[in-house]
Amino acid sequence: MLGILGGEDRCPIARSLDVLGEKWTLMIVRDALAGTTRFSEFQASLGVPRDVLASRLDTLVDGGVLVRRPYKPDTGRTRDEYILTEAGQELSLVLLALGDWANRNRPSSESPTLEFVESGTGRRLRPAAVVGDRVVPTADIAVRPRDR
Repeated sequence: MLGILGGEDRCPIARSLDVLGEKWTLMIVRDALAGTTRFSEFQASLGVPRDVLASRLDTLVDGGVLVRRPYKPDTGRTRDEYILTEAGQELSLVLLALGDWANRNRPSSESPTLEFVESGTGRRLRPAAVVGDRVVPTADIAVRPRDR
């Protein structure tokens, strides 16, 4: 057993899902990676109900994925915007892997609406497991309990 139940010994995937496992959460992170910061922008992009969006944003802030920063538009009251933390930026690797998996295993009849690229070159990225400078084939990846 991998120790996915109980206390501090819980599986790291289970601990990640405490923050990221709700519907809409990774879509919020996706939009934040693309530059969305304001509640109204997330709501317009995702079409998620306002109460659900507020709850998911709170979870992401509490989980250290986003930080709230107040801003005041030219007209109106002070509001919060949501900025990715370093931990939030690291989720780009998770979304890259999920998107790549879906493109290969759950292809859409539509053209892809999202791609991950290297910011400096615009070249498309692919996920990889790496040991040193060697890419490990997915067939050679195993999961095991960690020695203590």
